[in-house]
Amino acid sequence: MGAAGVVGGYIVDRLARAGEHPIALSRSPRFTPGVDWVVGDLEKPDALRFPSFATLYCTVDAILLPPALPHLFNPSLKRAVVFSSTSVMTKLQSEIAEEREMLNNLAAAEQKIIAACAQNNVAWTILRPTLIYAEGRDLNITPLSELIRRFGFMPLVGGAPGLRQPVHAEDLAIGAIAAASSPTAANKIYSLPGGETLTYHEMIGRIFDGLRLPRRTVSVPAWLWRTTFVAAKPLFPDANVAMGIRMMKDMAFDPNPAIQDFGWNPRSFHPVFAPRSNPQSANP
Repeated sequence: MGAAGVVGGYIVDRLARAGEHPIALSRSPRFTPGVDWVVGDLEKPDALRFPSFATLYCTVDAILLPPALPHLFNPSLKRAVVFSSTSVMTKLQSEIAEEREMLNNLAAAEQKIIAACAQNNVAWTILRPTLIYAEGRDLNITPLSELIRRFGFMPLVGGAPGLRQPVHAEDLAIGAIAAASSPTAANKIYSLPGGETLTYHEMIGRIFDGLRLPRRTVSVPAWLWRTTFVAAKPLFPDANVAMGIRMMKDMAFDPNPAIQDFGWNPRSFHPVFAPRSNPQSANP
């Protein structure tokens, strides 16, 4: 589930290269050698039709999975590896009502998945990554890089001392496959942070470095961020006021259980972004 996404794509690719035969779900027809693509929509589970499979990987929004599980369980299924988010531990009390609702629904979905798997004698593993990135493709780090490209600087609320652990999508795919084959990882929940803990300020600095641009940041007091956010909103259309305030908050998690149980070993954070192409002017 989620094979056309960033993490799911890496999982499918690694399984196929390892000689496995992945069955991948997509809303539209696709063709990849060694991959059996099935056209379907997780939001319309009654129409899903799969051959038997032994391991379920779900990298889409886990809220969508519980209603579909009755259509996915089969006698061959032994393990479900489901991606959730560390946000269920850090943002349940968000001042943004939509965030609170979404994350409460996600936490409830985790429990429904656990209960359904237990009832059907399927071992489960829930993985909670932190900030997922894959240069040019993700919805966390790449949008920040686009803002930096556009404006040449980045405002940081309160100096942005909060700790972060960005994790690469390919490392998550490697970790998911390792967890699926680890008996020790059965019926457990893991945080999957990246290989380095750094301040939000330094994380932004590394993005500047990956763009080959000089680091230019401006520290903004929290009160000023709140006061001016409405006016600045058009410049940051996908942001909310809480995102800026969270730059001051630590969001760091313990990787040791995942290290011990399935060899979690993610890379440090040194993103490299492709230079933006400058199309040549058309000949008159």
